[in-house]
Amino acid sequence: MTDDVRTPDVRQKGLEMMSKVYGFELQDGPGDHFAVTADHLFADIWSRPGLSIRDRRLLLLGALTAQGLVDVAEIQIGAALHNDELTEEQLKEISLFLCHYVGWPLGTKLDSTIGKVLHQRKKAARQSNAEKSE
Repeated sequence: MTDDVRTPDVRQKGLEMMSKVYGFELQDGPGDHFAVTADHLFADIWSRPGLSIRDRRLLLLGALTAQGLVDVAEIQIGAALHNDELTEEQLKEISLFLCHYVGWPLGTKLDSTIGKVLHQRKKAARQSNAEKSE
């Protein structure tokens, strides 16, 4: 897929959905890999009716955990928390549930990653509060 196949409207739709999914504004990027990501994955797939972003994120967390891709899951966990799609308790329940379907080691890796993200967010919140009170 090359950039001249898709319209600027498709790219904008993809960038807007990427920003919704990740909870921060994303800028256009170069190359075919970014083009397929923005124009197809986000403009076409993540934007389809029938499933919410939260639904898609739950499916993605399961797929990533099953493959042992906790580094990518970490991004999804942070985005889910930022977008208020999942709570701390729900994320912990997801990891426990997945232990039974993808294996204890993989589910435990997800649980550890959830703990890491939660710790980082709490630490950042404390630092932000301390800076505001100065």
